[in-house]
Amino acid sequence: MSASAIALFSSGRRHGNTGQLIDTIAAGANLEVVDLAPLDIAPYDYKHSNRDDDFEPLMQRVLDVPRIVFATPVYWYGPNGPMKIFLDRVCDLLDLPELKPQGRRLREKTAYVVSTSIYPDAPEPFVEMFRDTFEYLGMRYGGIAHLDCGDGYDADAAAPVAAEMVERLAAPPENSE
Repeated sequence: MSASAIALFSSGRRHGNTGQLIDTIAAGANLEVVDLAPLDIAPYDYKHSNRDDDFEPLMQRVLDVPRIVFATPVYWYGPNGPMKIFLDRVCDLLDLPELKPQGRRLREKTAYVVSTSIYPDAPEPFVEMFRDTFEYLGMRYGGIAHLDCGDGYDADAAAPVAAEMVERLAAPPENSE
């Protein structure tokens, strides 16, 4: 059975707080987790001279599923660097005429966020950055699963957060907000 969702994971530690949370969610959902760290995804380039990296092949996989999960710790009120680079590269799908049909396919998708930080809730600028990005791309926002890891990763605290996201991912996209 192929995955009904893909998680784009980015963190300095694959098995750190965010990694453990997304793995817990993936265990309960039909979710493929893709770690951005080993991929070669160059920063956005106005001349598009980076077309031979891993971005376009990854986007083909992303566009094959109805739900996209963005999993990253909160770094200075935003996603970590590799996740931001990935999000910036989505501009390729808006700029290049031959990729615009793929970019329009994002309008069919529902996007979710999974995050960890030292705060009880994800900071509003972090959430707004994702929400505004999804809105700009015409994607539905399906919600966020955030875990306070100020005292480290707590599997007992993570369980209900993960279970709620698993439910969101299983719900029809129109009802997932």
